[in-house]
Amino acid sequence: MKTKSTFTVIFFTRKSRSNPNEVSIYVRITVKGKRAEMSLKRSVFQNHWDSSKNRGRGNSEKIKALNTYLDQVYSKLLECQKELIAEDKVLSSEAIKSRYLGEDDNSKTLKELIAYHNDNMGHVLKAGTMKNYYTTERYLNKYLQKKKSYLKQLNFRFITDFEQYLRTYKNSKKQLMLSNNGVMKHLERFKKMINLAIKLEWMHKNPFIQFQLKYDKYDRAYLNERELGLLEDTEFTIERLQRIKDCFVFSCYIYIS
Repeated sequence: MKTKSTFTVIFFTRKSRSNPNEVSIYVRITVKGKRAEMSLKRSVFQNHWDSSKNRGRGNSEKIKALNTYLDQVYSKLLECQKELIAEDKVLSSEAIKSRYLGEDDNSKTLKELIAYHNDNMGHVLKAGTMKNYYTTERYLNKYLQKKKSYLKQLNFRFITDFEQYLRTYKNSKKQLMLSNNGVMKHLERFKKMINLAIKLEWMHKNPFIQFQLKYDKYDRAYLNERELGLLEDTEFTIERLQRIKDCFVFSCYIYIS
């Protein structure tokens, strides 16, 4: 496959280390004679690969899906080439590869988005709200574990994997930390940060587009006289909790009166 004599894209295979009957599929980008290669993390049985056409051989659903994927890779690489030309960037095989992987200088990371959000929203949102965002940021950083996640690489699976991470997160005492609604709150704040990235044109596809936030609904019952009395007689050692309790009890009596 090629568009001009200076730019070519070729799919090729190498023997699989894990299965001697399969070959791993790679793509080679060539610009002005200089090459860049990358694994597509796909494999196929050796006799199902047509090396003369650089495509899967056969009519099975698996081969059809593989060939469709190869067409998508080629189209994306061509799009990356056109983007670099339109932006008047240096065109090279490595530049096209980096743009395809979302690792070029034009790509922002998730950590850069978080930092930008906190710097700008810190002057707009209330301190209590920002405190919640900082908590969401801590969970995101723990989930990333120092990995560099580019915004262009974020997808639906990233969101669902992060959701699962939050649901199973335990403290040092091996206790689950978050309820369903707690998980949804963190994801809601993360979604707002992603929306900010889209407005800034740091990313073009919203990974939350097919994700639904699902909160559990609770019917809050009124405190009876006995429960209110127990709460009133309770003394908290933490001053902040004691103040909250006093304000709550005071508001209860105002409502009753």
